[in-house]
This record gives sequence, C-alpha cells and structure tokens, in this order.
Amino acid sequence: MRICAVDLKSNEANICLIELDQGLFEVPDCRARKFTITNASDTEQMRHFQQSFAKLMEDYKVDKIVIRDRPMKGKFAGSAIGFKLEAAMQLIDNMDCVVFTSSEMKESLKRTPVLVSLKEIGLKQFQEQAFMTGCAYLNK
Repeated sequence: MRICAVDLKSNEANICLIELDQGLFEVPDCRARKFTITNASDTEQMRHFQQSFAKLMEDYKVDKIVIRDRPMKGKFAGSAIGFKLEAAMQLIDNMDCVVFTSSEMKESLKRTPVLVSLKEIGLKQFQEQAFMTGCAYLNK
C-alpha cells in the first residue's frame, strides 16, 4: 500500500510518499514536497491546489491520503487555510482519505519507534511530521 502522508502548517501542505513493502518502509522520489496556498479565499487557487494534488496522487499511484490531525482550538490549533486544504483533499473523487489522530499516532510510534534520519532517506526537515505520520499510520 502506498500512502501520501500530509502535515498541514498554516498555508502549506507538507507531503511525504511512503510505502510499506514486506515490513520495510520505502520513500519513493516525488516531484513535490509541499503545496503552498497564498490566498485561500480565491476559489481558483483552491481548485488549482485540489487538481494538482489529485494529479500527483494519480501519477504516483497513491492508495490513500493520511492527514495528521490538528486541534481546532488552543495553542497548536490548525489554521483556517489548513482546514480548507484538508477539505479539498478529502473531496478528491475516488481517493481514500483519512485524518489520523494524535493519540493513534503516539500509540503507534510508542509500539514501533521509527529510528531513521531524514537525510538518510532524502527528506527535508519540513517533511518530518508528514513522514512520522505516514510511518505511524502504516504500523498501526
């Protein structure tokens, strides 16, 4: 199963493709590492994001989108733009999309810790949370 793990930060969707093959994680190369929206009230920009993201999922034969859950209020609350990006991903036709909660993620990482450096697998620092989300989801 190949997933696209997503970590939403303000107006960005940081992504990481991950595949679990015979108990080993594979992180395939991907032409995109993040999507940035400058104006979430611009309908065309949101449509463009959704179409670009859907095309990426199709091109890389992704089976499921896994979005890291964010609180709706409080210190670490997600932004309004982030929730719009989440909705745009959830509404992609013929694509399975799940929001992975922090408690599920913590429990999975506690059972099966991920002991690899981002540099070893060719990821950037801003992709760390997406990578951890994907690993935790595939190990749950």
